[in-house]
Amino acid sequence: MTSVVHVIHSDPDILGGTPVFVGTRVPVKTLLDYLEAGDPLDEFLDHFPSVRHEQAIAALELAKEMLTAYANPAR
Repeated sequence: MTSVVHVIHSDPDILGGTPVFVGTRVPVKTLLDYLEAGDPLDEFLDHFPSVRHEQAIAALELAKEMLTAYANPAR
């Protein structure tokens, strides 16, 4: 599994502990909001240049791994 420590962190001194991309003040939720709205990844990256492409992809990979790992089996 992708290490969340290298991609996302939460610090009470940064946005009150909101999970952000490491080395930035950009909330991870912002990436998800962009994608949910149908915006391409490149638009998010253009608007938040402090987030590296590799970080965004790693966060999405982590989300995919977690969703897959914790999916409820069909009954």
